[in-house]
Amino acid sequence: MDVLERLQNILDQSGDQDNPGPDVVRQVMGSARNVAVVGISRNPEKAARRIPAYLATKGYNVIPVNPFVDKVLGKKAMPSLAEVTEPVDMVLVFRPSLEAAAVVEAAMEREEKPVIWLQEGIRADEAAARARARGFTVIQDLCASKVHKAL
Repeated sequence: MDVLERLQNILDQSGDQDNPGPDVVRQVMGSARNVAVVGISRNPEKAARRIPAYLATKGYNVIPVNPFVDKVLGKKAMPSLAEVTEPVDMVLVFRPSLEAAAVVEAAMEREEKPVIWLQEGIRADEAAARARARGFTVIQDLCASKVHKAL
């Protein structure tokens, strides 16, 4: 099985059939460097900490965004996405689906038009549709580490 087939198998597990195809997902993972992680956890047992930590070990610059912690993964946590001053290639969302739409809206305010990635189990269909209509790449209900490992 080649890389695109492995990625397609992972994409097939997502509940969002409007996600981009495996070629785009591969390109996103290959080109993103600065990843703002909204909802990163201080608890090393939670996926919201394990997955960003994994991405950091693979060379991604993880930018923690959580108003309730001072530092995560040795970096100062930003209270909100709007307060991240460095360029962001991807916004990785670890917030409940009911809160994810607000994060998608905040990501759409970013001048650099980052990829918006909602982690496995997280969806904000209406906000995702608005973002896609505005030209943003949006990936929902998909695990970033599973995708990276498939590559």
